[in-house]
Amino acid sequence: MASPVSSVVLGLDRGSGVPLPVQLADALRRAALDGRLRPGDRVPATRVLARELGVSRTVTSAAYDQLVAEGWLGARHGSGTVVTAAPPDPVIGPPGAPRASEAIRTSTPIGLASSDRKAPSSIDLRPGAPCLEVLDTAAWRRAWRRAGDLDPAARPEHAGSDGFRAAVAEHLLRHRGIATGADGLLATAGTTSGFAELLAVLRVERGRTLRVGIEDPGYRRAAGVARVAGHAVVPLAVDADGLVVDAVPAGLDVVYVSPAHQYPLGGRLPVARRGELARRARSEGFVVVEDDYDGELRYDVAPLPVLAALAPDVVVHLGTASKIATPTLGVGWMVAPPGLRDAVLADRWTTGTRPAPAGQAVLAAWAADGALGRHLARLRRELAARRALVVAAVGEAGHGVVGDRAGAHLVVPLASAADETAVVARATAAGLLVDGLSAHHQASAPTVHGVLVGWASPTRTVLAEALVRLRATLADVRDTPRRPDVGPA
Repeated sequence: MASPVSSVVLGLDRGSGVPLPVQLADALRRAALDGRLRPGDRVPATRVLARELGVSRTVTSAAYDQLVAEGWLGARHGSGTVVTAAPPDPVIGPPGAPRASEAIRTSTPIGLASSDRKAPSSIDLRPGAPCLEVLDTAAWRRAWRRAGDLDPAARPEHAGSDGFRAAVAEHLLRHRGIATGADGLLATAGTTSGFAELLAVLRVERGRTLRVGIEDPGYRRAAGVARVAGHAVVPLAVDADGLVVDAVPAGLDVVYVSPAHQYPLGGRLPVARRGELARRARSEGFVVVEDDYDGELRYDVAPLPVLAALAPDVVVHLGTASKIATPTLGVGWMVAPPGLRDAVLADRWTTGTRPAPAGQAVLAAWAADGALGRHLARLRRELAARRALVVAAVGEAGHGVVGDRAGAHLVVPLASAADETAVVARATAAGLLVDGLSAHHQASAPTVHGVLVGWASPTRTVLAEALVRLRATLADVRDTPRRPDVGPA
């Protein structure tokens, strides 16, 4: 007896010039889109379908492989191969019409960075986005209303509003162990904006362009800020524990580091290295910039004390609300040694630069009744649970992960640059957006390869669908043997 699937595949045309695997894959896509095949429906084994259709098993295997890579089919334990989802692409047109993925690819604006590109039907698994699903919308609306009740300011507040700085000082004391009053910090427009301001005043102070050390792989926007300003970017080696302090070259002006959760490999800088970095900064005269982009998000043990608490005389601490709340606010903060803080503030008076006050007012109002603290508690629980789902899915595909139990992303290590390129391409075809490690390297010849997988942006339901596609994307790619220099498991 023929299976229901064979009934939806009618009229394979051996004389059309279109390969039979392509015809078969298109027929199954159309069946999924118009509801004849639904998520959870089992499809016959390739050998069985080949016999029913009177074609070779090579034809059915090639069609299934393509649909698995695109996310239409997937393996389910105990059930064989099933229809996994019908991604919301436009209905596929007649033979010869561009496919949805091709239309998306050709319409992407050339000038956009990969982190800004998003096809309407894609599920975004790139790092850097917040988890908005846990946001208490009622508390959020109350914060906006309270912010709107504030009287307009007659003069710009170059250091940031008093309310915002008081709220951030309380947050840093409770969650990051930095004991600074409101007067000890500045509002910023975000981490990269604060870094740009810092580089500008250091350039004036030192009377020349700077040598800026940045972790490799590391935060590419920090490297971009330095290069745009004309400074020399020096790649700094990292290993499973983060920055290799002994390998930091002499003659630097700035060392940019992410010690709480190294970006992107996920290591946590040990206390001994933190102390050595502070000692070298004092003796060699460089400034340490601590990017604490997600330091509040740890799920196994309490975070190590921040560098700024250990060495406030040589460390500039940068934080942001964009990962724990939303980039809608456009706010961050800087805690710096008094001389540098005063220099940044003086530069703002001279240039008229100042962070926008609206986002500051909302965050201050949000924190005033404890809503920020409650949000962080919910966020930690949710992101920890999501991380477990991602780790399980990657493991089911035969791969391991690196990255501490923290933050909202991890890395799936791969054996080669070719594997990385192939996985990113297969993920794109399956309707997933992931980043390759190569995009985060400062050096021209990366030695560590893999893909970054984030879990904050989608809803929990959408994430479950994405993980089905991710398993299929990784399933046929060789595993990478564990190495000591790619980050913790």
